[in-house]
Amino acid sequence: MAGQAALRPRSIPILHLLFLLLTTCAVSISSGPDESAALLRFRSTLSGSGAALPTWVPNAAPCNVNDTTWEGIICFNGRVWGIQLEDKGLTGGLNLGALVELRGLRTLSFMRNDLQGPVPDIGTLGALKAVYLSNNRFSGEIADGSFRRMRSLKKLFLSHNQLSGPIPTSLAGLGKLLEVRLDHNGFSGRIPDFRQPTLEIVDVAFNKLEGAIPERLGKMDSSFFQGNDGLCGAPLKVACDDHGKAKKGLSGWLIALIILACVLALLILIFFLVAKRRRQEAPSRSPSERTSSGVDEEVDNLERGAAEHHRGSSGSSASSAGSKKATAGGKKSAKESEHGRLAFVQEGRERFELHDLLRASAEVLGSGNFGASYKAVLSAGTTIVVKRFKEMNGVGREDFNEHMRRLGRLSHPNVLPLVAYLYKKEEKLLVTDFVANGSLAHMLHGNRGSTLPPLDWPTRLKIVKGVARGLAYLYDELPVLSLPHGHLKSSNVLLDETFEPLLTDYALAPVMNATTASQVMVAYKSPEVAQFGRPSKKSDVWSLGILVLEILTGRFPADYLHKGKVGSGGGGSGSGNDLAKWVGSIVPEEWSSEVLDGDIKGDESSKQEMHKLMMVGLECCEEEVEKRPEMRDVLKKIDRIKDSVDGGGSS
Repeated sequence: MAGQAALRPRSIPILHLLFLLLTTCAVSISSGPDESAALLRFRSTLSGSGAALPTWVPNAAPCNVNDTTWEGIICFNGRVWGIQLEDKGLTGGLNLGALVELRGLRTLSFMRNDLQGPVPDIGTLGALKAVYLSNNRFSGEIADGSFRRMRSLKKLFLSHNQLSGPIPTSLAGLGKLLEVRLDHNGFSGRIPDFRQPTLEIVDVAFNKLEGAIPERLGKMDSSFFQGNDGLCGAPLKVACDDHGKAKKGLSGWLIALIILACVLALLILIFFLVAKRRRQEAPSRSPSERTSSGVDEEVDNLERGAAEHHRGSSGSSASSAGSKKATAGGKKSAKESEHGRLAFVQEGRERFELHDLLRASAEVLGSGNFGASYKAVLSAGTTIVVKRFKEMNGVGREDFNEHMRRLGRLSHPNVLPLVAYLYKKEEKLLVTDFVANGSLAHMLHGNRGSTLPPLDWPTRLKIVKGVARGLAYLYDELPVLSLPHGHLKSSNVLLDETFEPLLTDYALAPVMNATTASQVMVAYKSPEVAQFGRPSKKSDVWSLGILVLEILTGRFPADYLHKGKVGSGGGGSGSGNDLAKWVGSIVPEEWSSEVLDGDIKGDESSKQEMHKLMMVGLECCEEEVEKRPEMRDVLKKIDRIKDSVDGGGSS
């Protein structure tokens, strides 16, 4: 019996058990002194203007649950999850040895500093998921096995450094790898045989690589491989020889000679065409009517078509008729269109005719799938935009006139009004006002120049709210249309001088050729088209969701170019990533560091509101139409979002 008593396990006192539980909980929600000490040791190795990091103080935990007062520290569940010291003016080498004690560390970012020397030994931090070291001055070779222990690594950014030697083959063995950016370095040799099914981007542009591009990378964007004269195979249009090397083409001097000959031939052809045109125009047009306007060639054939309806009328009578006051909309505008003249749908607007456009100072704004756009400055100083459509040939005159009059009755602060239109069998013209700041796409992805600042959080929220209000208005005013907008994307959102958004190219599906609409309109890229072969009333809601994600991430949804896919990210790379799925695959705690556009700015309270808007965008991108919210519900959710937790909502 005594032996049995000796073997009987002792019971743990209740108070002792509670103490252990409380201690465990405390450890899980607040980082301990070990993390603080490790970070302070790491700080001591840094140099440069931003190395002081005054908020890193001894005897203070860097993390309190998910909050921190330590600059550049990202916390998750009370542990140091990431270090983000970008644009800090750091110099010298980077020693990561002290960070080995940070067991919860998953991401490092030291981009856009002046760090030098070899790439630090990140292999000692095997649990890292993302490493961002781009835009520094790291140099030398990277050991081939440097990444062998980094089984969790998903993203590696080493672009814009001075690295050389072969690309480490150990990268090809990492099964979770998603994105590798090694562009603008001096890497040489062959590209490792990447075969990971998860891999989305391998950017090795502007290095000294050679040989055949691995088959797994053959469907990526060709820009990822440009600037390497020795590379061959898909996606480059350079064939490989039997030894896997790029076939030599024409010599440089011969190519230059061919180009020079082509340019000379083109100049001669242009000279003869211009001379012939002048001879043809001389008898029929006065010197004052001869203009080099960019609209001239595009509108001249329309004017000739209009003249067929005015046989026997002199040029002066036609001019006086064009200056007479006309009422907007109704039978008057339809009658004007029938006679080959611009039909105005807005009251109180300055009237002008095609010959006024011919005389106007003009420039080409762009040419897209629908047609070309021109900016024209009339003699009175009014600036307008003329859009020329060639893909509306299937609609009859009466139906077209009726639909244009319907659009002319629309009036909303976030919908760009139609001013006038012209119907011709072969093509159509739509006239709108010119909007000062151009398109949202240009502001997000283009060169804004020095006069326009990056879009901050309050401005982006203002744009999202305006777009949602304009779209909801179209839903209310055009209930008979299955696609109240149909072509919602960032290039069809214009920004006025106060950055108030204006929707354009809306409600054109009824007058578009069905084949063209299915090929180029954004609503036809929604998931339901791939599933059921047709868009739904909620396809515009899906387009809005993609637009919201584009505004928040700054990534261009390149899959607008591919039918039945959601949008793609890639930061303008044109990759085949699925923007909505990419955002949804990253835990919300990582959105601030990995998803949000760096130009968006904003404090921690603002980022909470950004996360709310991100969730609304993802809801709109729901692939199952039944689960996708109604437009009015989306508007209510967006209107409740503020530009900061403490501040009021954006107007």
